[in-house]
Amino acid sequence: MYALVTGGSRGIGKAVALRLARQGYKVIINYQSNDAAAEETLAQIREEGGDGELLRFDVSQREATETALAKWQEEHLEDYIEVLVNNAGIRRDNLLIWMEPDDFERVIQTNLFSFYNVTRPLMQPMIRHKYGRIVSIASLSGQKGLPGQCNYSAAKGGLIAATKALAQEVGRKNITVNAVAPGFVKTDMVDGLDEAELKKQIPLNRFAEADEVAALVEFLVSKDAGYITGECISINGGLYT
Repeated sequence: MYALVTGGSRGIGKAVALRLARQGYKVIINYQSNDAAAEETLAQIREEGGDGELLRFDVSQREATETALAKWQEEHLEDYIEVLVNNAGIRRDNLLIWMEPDDFERVIQTNLFSFYNVTRPLMQPMIRHKYGRIVSIASLSGQKGLPGQCNYSAAKGGLIAATKALAQEVGRKNITVNAVAPGFVKTDMVDGLDEAELKKQIPLNRFAEADEVAALVEFLVSKDAGYITGECISINGGLYT
């Protein structure tokens, strides 16, 4: 059993990769540039008795993504990727009036276009085997919008909508498609934010741990979640419902 986790070397992606490996999946850890972090994650998986491999490509680049996935499939003719976790993402926050075009475009490409770039090449094998699990990491920002994140909110809101649409397309093939929308999580994605001040707005009075988000992803890819599809599940400590 193979599972692909994009942006799987750090943060939520790493926590997801570790949990899926413990469930017996061979985890394909996608990453863009940080070789050391990716190798460290793979080493930890193997130390715990699991297995996996590294697959380096930029999810925002369609041709590079398709090439990497096609090459993987050629090298694994008897296998297919049955679980996909679209996790890779970036932030480039600013008020829209001061946001540079590149900051808007790069966030959209990495957080939203990547859904198409990665998911589409993996659909046919899932359909052929009549089984698949797709989970995309959305965000609170995509549900309610956050100031300074017009780009990020647009990307994550689009990801949620795409999740709901795809779920209706492939449900008859026993493929579930869901999204998870975290609030503030202790990863490098929240660097620069005022944690002490933001915690005051959260009923549970803390940021989430990456492993708590990973636990929800682990459930959604399990057989027990086979009747859940087209959903966006919040995990934000009660900040937004």
